[in-house]
Amino acid sequence: MDAAVLEVLGLVREQAWLADRALEVVLRRQKRLYSVERRAAAEAVYGVLRSQGRIEWILGRRAAIAELYAAALASPGGIPQGEAERRLGLQRGVLAPLSGGEARIQAIQDPVARLGVEGSLPPWLAERLVAEMGLEEARAFSAAVNVRAPLTVRANLLKGTRDDLRIRLEEEGVESKETPLSPWGLVLDGHANAFGLDAFKAGLFEVQDEGSQLIALACGARSGMKVVDACAGAGGKTLALAAEMRNRGVLLALDVDADRLDEARRRARRAGVDNLRTKALPPGAEADDALRDEEGKADVVLVDAPCSGLGTLRRKPDARWRLGPADPGRFAETQRGLVQRFSRLVKPGGRLVYATCSVARVENEEVAASAASLPGFAPVPLEKTLGAAVARAAGATGNELRLWPHRHGTDGFFVAAFERRKD
Repeated sequence: MDAAVLEVLGLVREQAWLADRALEVVLRRQKRLYSVERRAAAEAVYGVLRSQGRIEWILGRRAAIAELYAAALASPGGIPQGEAERRLGLQRGVLAPLSGGEARIQAIQDPVARLGVEGSLPPWLAERLVAEMGLEEARAFSAAVNVRAPLTVRANLLKGTRDDLRIRLEEEGVESKETPLSPWGLVLDGHANAFGLDAFKAGLFEVQDEGSQLIALACGARSGMKVVDACAGAGGKTLALAAEMRNRGVLLALDVDADRLDEARRRARRAGVDNLRTKALPPGAEADDALRDEEGKADVVLVDAPCSGLGTLRRKPDARWRLGPADPGRFAETQRGLVQRFSRLVKPGGRLVYATCSVARVENEEVAASAASLPGFAPVPLEKTLGAAVARAAGATGNELRLWPHRHGTDGFFVAAFERRKD
């Protein structure tokens, strides 16, 4: 297993691979590893990436891959430093600076700099979080994104209720509990291999964060509507919209990546979705011409826009080392363009829903403000689609909702809803 972990980390650190892609490729070749070893390897990789900044600050230099892994193994509650060094074939004593490292961190005078080291965050991100959230909130957020995310699934209402799914999972030996906000979700025992369950193969559920489920719920998709998922990707939210529509009406999934739309269609077949259409869009301004026939016809348009992903750091810890301070603003420019483009598809009386998995204001509230200024559009309260109880429990404010790992236990999400006036 150690060899697989080191190979994945090498691909991520030295060749700039995405961690999840590197794990997929390497573990596919490691046919002798048991499923429990595969999960352990994945957790080890993510653990190293979460702690990378903290470890390198303590060591006082850019660490070699084996040193990073050994230091993560020797973190508080882990194995002794000497054993970690021996296990990875390192020179004895190379991890000695870890001793007393916590005291040195606490001695950092600048609270923002200390947060960056404590949370293993690049300095620009620590500064941004504190500026937008305040120090204590930023500290709570940082702690929440440095632990393993829960395994949350969404019951496929086309094939049964959430209670039906819970009972089926119990029959397969998997314990679960209801999500507090989403009416469709269950949190599974973290040791379960969700994709290996018969219930998954039968299309009874999809793995989906509770916050992502709430974005689909906020759309208010219903039977007989025409619903557009404008940045559908591999179809996670598309399938949730299909379940709300009960296979009646037209569900159109759009994306510039045809391969991801192919994956969405495969997932839809397993889920029993019959009303899905997909359309791959050309990049750039040519997409406007490709969408001309769809203008003014949709009851609901979801723009789950490409973003920095700063709300998903607990699932994608390597993202913090890939992004730079200019990236959220760069994404915001794209997001404003996408909102303007896809707003033309909304019919009078229809709804436009904007969402991201970022926590940066420039990608969220500032883009939502530009959406509110679109001619003919006005904010619409989220309680109309989420329901008053869910909207209140989640802390929705008018037409906007922020979801946070440290407050809600979800990934970090933003959603805002608008309605096109009929007059």
